[in-house]
Amino acid sequence: MHGIKAQLEELAGKGLLRSLRHYERTPQGKVYDGSQELWNFAANDYLGLSTHPQIAAAYITGIQDHGIGAGASRLVSGGSPVFSQFEQELATAKKQPSALFFSSGYAAAVGTIPALVGKNDFIILDKLSHACLIDGSKLSGATIRVFPHNDVEKLNRLLGKIRATQPATSRILVITESVFSMDGDLCPLAEIVACKNQYDATLLLDEAHGFGVLGENGGGLAEQLNLTESVDIHMGTLSKAAGLAGGFIASSQHIIDLLINRARSFIYSTAPPPALVAAARTALAIIRSAEGHMLRTQLHTNAAHFSKILGSSPSPSAIIPLVLGDNHRALRAAETLRHAGFLVPAIRYPTVPPNTARLRISLSAAHPPSTIAELATIAGTLLH
Repeated sequence: MHGIKAQLEELAGKGLLRSLRHYERTPQGKVYDGSQELWNFAANDYLGLSTHPQIAAAYITGIQDHGIGAGASRLVSGGSPVFSQFEQELATAKKQPSALFFSSGYAAAVGTIPALVGKNDFIILDKLSHACLIDGSKLSGATIRVFPHNDVEKLNRLLGKIRATQPATSRILVITESVFSMDGDLCPLAEIVACKNQYDATLLLDEAHGFGVLGENGGGLAEQLNLTESVDIHMGTLSKAAGLAGGFIASSQHIIDLLINRARSFIYSTAPPPALVAAARTALAIIRSAEGHMLRTQLHTNAAHFSKILGSSPSPSAIIPLVLGDNHRALRAAETLRHAGFLVPAIRYPTVPPNTARLRISLSAAHPPSTIAELATIAGTLLH
């Protein structure tokens, strides 16, 4: 294909070229990049469960009990009782009648959204919604409307206009995140619920970065605000606070039944390894246990500690962005932190809007307070 080399050179000139790096974990909870050990502030392992011995043991036992792979999609022969057991536990945790497990959060989004709405329907989503939600919306063929980030008044106007001008049979799907992945802020969930109720819309809430982190039992922002049963469709992932992989939808039985029949990323994908699901059951139990509560408390203590040293407002989540603007400046700042022993990624367009390149710091309950303080002190110098 012509022009690919020039295209790559253009990306490099703009500070937008990416390349793969490889890391090995060390027993000290760091990563090794081939030349040095680094404290990992890039991962979304918010509770430190990715190396939890009970979850690892459950994974090993799962392999012994169920084998290595599923071998087929669940609608063919890849099903196992462990899937339905875990899905019922997820549904109970989210206070929903049913749940469905996908191979990833991305697969959950791009399978679910097109299954629910089509060319005669409407999607209204927050401008800063994750790429998987945007891609799923585009695949649906529905008319897409975007409201400025967390702008409930604009959302309300869009809902009102659609209901006033379109057939009553048109479905409206409102999509937002509980915790926004690049800014770490929260959506105004109570106000959004009120809007969707007023105009008979359906709300899909992506709790990817809220699940395990927020709420008394780690159920997410909806649980924290006592709105779990007011959200129509709960989406989440096990690749962050749960320390594993996979995504899920929790909702009504009718919606889950529809997804089983229409979500292409579910129907046409080999099922995730049953051993992974066995480990996920243990991870969910830990998240909802006294140990999970203790880990969440430590995580929020760490976030408050970091924010205080940095001199910023306390973060409501485990994500703290340091917005630098220029791509090259963000890359230089990430390299400065690497030399100091910290892995913190430079996030650039298209992951974030143009001219908002940043360092994205992901805190974990496993980070020592002294290490957090050292990072915060150095990070403060990079902002000036």
